Amino acid sequence: MQRPWEVQFWLEDSPGKTLHSKLLNKLTSDILTGRLATGSMLPGTRALAKQLNINRKTVQLVYEELEAQAWLVSKPRSGTFVSETLPEQGLSNQNQALLAPSHHTKLPSELVTMLYQNALSSFDATPVSNDGIPDSRLIPYDLLARTYRRVCIELSRHSNLGYGDPRGTTELRHSIKKMLTDDRFMTCSIEQVCIVRGSQMGIYLTSRILDPNKGAIIMEDLCYSPARAAFESNGFTVLKCKLDQKGLDVEHLKELLNQHKVTGVYVTPHHQYPTTVCLPMDRRLTLLDLSKTYQFAVIEDDYDHEFHYEANPVPPLASLPNAENVIHIGSMSKVFAPGLRLGYMVANQAFIERAAQEIVLIDRQGNTITEHVLADLMESGEVKRHIRRTRKQYEARRNLAAAEFERIFSDKVSFKLPTGGMAIWVDISKLITTEKLSELQGLCHSNKDSTLNTFYTDEQVKPSHIRFGFGALNEAEITQSIETLACTLF
Repeated sequence: MQRPWEVQFWLEDSPGKTLHSKLLNKLTSDILTGRLATGSMLPGTRALAKQLNINRKTVQLVYEELEAQAWLVSKPRSGTFVSETLPEQGLSNQNQALLAPSHHTKLPSELVTMLYQNALSSFDATPVSNDGIPDSRLIPYDLLARTYRRVCIELSRHSNLGYGDPRGTTELRHSIKKMLTDDRFMTCSIEQVCIVRGSQMGIYLTSRILDPNKGAIIMEDLCYSPARAAFESNGFTVLKCKLDQKGLDVEHLKELLNQHKVTGVYVTPHHQYPTTVCLPMDRRLTLLDLSKTYQFAVIEDDYDHEFHYEANPVPPLASLPNAENVIHIGSMSKVFAPGLRLGYMVANQAFIERAAQEIVLIDRQGNTITEHVLADLMESGEVKRHIRRTRKQYEARRNLAAAEFERIFSDKVSFKLPTGGMAIWVDISKLITTEKLSELQGLCHSNKDSTLNTFYTDEQVKPSHIRFGFGALNEAEITQSIETLACTLF
């Protein structure tokens, strides 16, 4: 089989006085650092000698010596390979140093470690692992494929695949601006719009731009853990504001503002995460009025605005009076699937320019092709049609999940039917016992259809609710998941 790439070697910086010792040390170092992976094939002696412009006999002697030390394995009529089992015992001090590099990295927090492990465990062949995520089986794949093909051809013909604006393509920013103006009552220019790879990137950029020396970040008592991790990773102290049946408790917010210096307040007002409560208009106006009085930023995470089932959705904070300090973050991932990494930020022009400066450092710019594809689909009306179709399906799934909870659990659980979103916040406190708790935690960890309320806070709280995500489940899967939950609780 032909190798996709020829392995290159450089001996100038390798320790040793002779070419033999330099090559020996270079190969050993590359094996220890993982550049030459175990089981990988090395170049033939003739090819390596030609590449390094040294005698082939020197390469042969080095290969033989490393094979004798069990670093390499020679296979007849196949070649020379890095040994699957490396002789790490008895290494010299110099090579031991390669195994334990002297530089040190910052250790992650416990929350970041947990989120990372959850991300790794989410790779699953089944489509039912969710916490209110969309169903990727509903994606219009044929339409996406045709649009990608057409866009790729057009961009290549016009040589438009080079570096571009870190804020995102003009086409997509214009389409986002038009959607926000027409559908969400927001007034903004394309200079106030920045494209990001999903809402989490927008949250992280915000945590990078705001100054932790100016004050703390206030978050809802139960909140989106990756957002909290982003703010903490950039040096912020996170304060918790109480929640009630209407969402963010603005009276408690006032107390916190009087007691602490505050840089920003992070909220999920449309459907509070995780409790699904929609923040009423009077509290929205109070929050915005406080932001002007105390001069703090309001980070509005509008992660699923498209999926509202009861009448018309409440306008975003960014569309209301006194919204000058609002940083509005949205995502197109809920419209299609998390794998389509596209979101957006809307704020004043100076803030957006700072966000673009951060993007230049970490990403340079977004995915030009995908941004053009989404802009094309938005302008043709296909995105709106897709939202209309899937909204009906998600509403039907919400209604089925609610009906199944009532059928299976009767009055043993309670919940308020969410006005939108893809999850239900269910009170299971009547059924929680010490004996069932560990089994329930194991079920939530393995299934991922349900998440205990304890996951959304770092406080020691009693398990009392679960967030049941119905978005990525079809009808049969919804029933099966709720029945499995019932078997654990009863």
